Amino acid sequence: MNKTKIIATIGPASKDKETLKQMFLNGMNVVRLNLSHSTHEFCKEIISNIRKINKELGVNIGIMMDLTGPDIRVGTFEDGEAKLNKGDKIKIYMEEIVGDNTKFSVSYHNLIKDIKCYDYIKLDDGKIELKVLDKKDNYLLCEVKNSGMIKDHKSLNVPGIKFSRSFLSDKDKKDIEFANEMDIDFLSLSYVGKHEDVLEVKDIFKKLNNNHIQLIAKIENENALNDIDEIIRVSDGVMVARGDLGVEIPMERVPGIQKMLISKCHTVGKTSIVATEMLASMENVIRPTRAEVSDVANAVLDGTDAIMLSGETTVGKYPIETINMMSRIANVAEADINYLDLLDKTMRTEKQDITGSISYSVVECAGRLKCSAIIATTKTGYTARKISRFRPTCPIIALTPDEKVVRSLTLSFGVYGKLVKEMKNFDDIMKNAYDISKNDLGINSGEKIIITGGYPLELVKSTNFMKIDEL
Repeated sequence: MNKTKIIATIGPASKDKETLKQMFLNGMNVVRLNLSHSTHEFCKEIISNIRKINKELGVNIGIMMDLTGPDIRVGTFEDGEAKLNKGDKIKIYMEEIVGDNTKFSVSYHNLIKDIKCYDYIKLDDGKIELKVLDKKDNYLLCEVKNSGMIKDHKSLNVPGIKFSRSFLSDKDKKDIEFANEMDIDFLSLSYVGKHEDVLEVKDIFKKLNNNHIQLIAKIENENALNDIDEIIRVSDGVMVARGDLGVEIPMERVPGIQKMLISKCHTVGKTSIVATEMLASMENVIRPTRAEVSDVANAVLDGTDAIMLSGETTVGKYPIETINMMSRIANVAEADINYLDLLDKTMRTEKQDITGSISYSVVECAGRLKCSAIIATTKTGYTARKISRFRPTCPIIALTPDEKVVRSLTLSFGVYGKLVKEMKNFDDIMKNAYDISKNDLGINSGEKIIITGGYPLELVKSTNFMKIDEL
């Protein structure tokens, strides 16, 4: 049972029910549906399969969707791709055309107004670089600075530029309504530039009367970094989206920014996710590189809540094996986490309230007494998340009668939600804790557990008890 959660993006290689089931059994906690590439019909099929698996296995796999956001993509090409050669001149048209090695179109038709001559354009996460030589009425004339293949709908970035358009497109707004209709658990917001972008989406969900879906801000540009504290404050978490981030800023800055974002989220108790090319070589081969193993392990050692796979599970040849490998790396790395340092750091930044004080005591005692599990009763998930922030060495089992709360905890470090019947008295809490410890976790007689939560459940709004028990 890994503490660090695993998110897998779903695509053609992983869409069938049996593959999804095997991915879960090998360590996947949350599926991700990227609305830049997935239709609503495809999403409905995946969500239906996930909910069938949840019901069959008695589990709760979380569901995340990714908004397209104000990104820019190239259009289509003859045969789906084109070879661009260094030194060649190429035209970028604002209206839709079929591209080749002399021309292509873009999805953002006002690019010609926002860009300047001698700006640099980066294609496909920076694999190809173009220099703008001239601006005509309906196209940009560019020089290819390095050779490479460009395929349909690949990304286009212009580092440092501010685009004159709104954060949410009409498509994004329809996708938000779709996410609400599908009752998903997490919504990732692409190309967040300021905290007001997150608040704009929050306002839509308020009107939809939805307070369940958690908002994850994807950090992909310098503008977001300049407003990062406020973005974290108004979000439920952030994703270190290293692909576009490494194009928008010098890539050598990315590792330090990753560590900074994980630390900031941990300090304030928000979710952190590390994404992009974590096991990229496993798209084509069954064994990752040593550098990739170190990359995944270092994210875990830094205390991130979740690690994410993209192409490895959407189009890769080995989606199940990749999940298994990521799970194995995380499992070993978690044994080397400096839990005492993380506990000390969070204790010094914890506000002085009842829930925080008890949560800290729970985690400290769990470490000192080498407890096998923390059993936390919760109505909203708040108690479990608060305990997770202190990074205990043992798993946190969150007992709740609300299925949505169980799913909302699928990205929280070390937390595993368990759906139980409503607990009406203290005896119900104790019975559930003992039964789950023995039957679900396999905890043996003589091992210790800590039971915590708020009681009476219907009357209190904070954690107010802690009980250490030896089975």
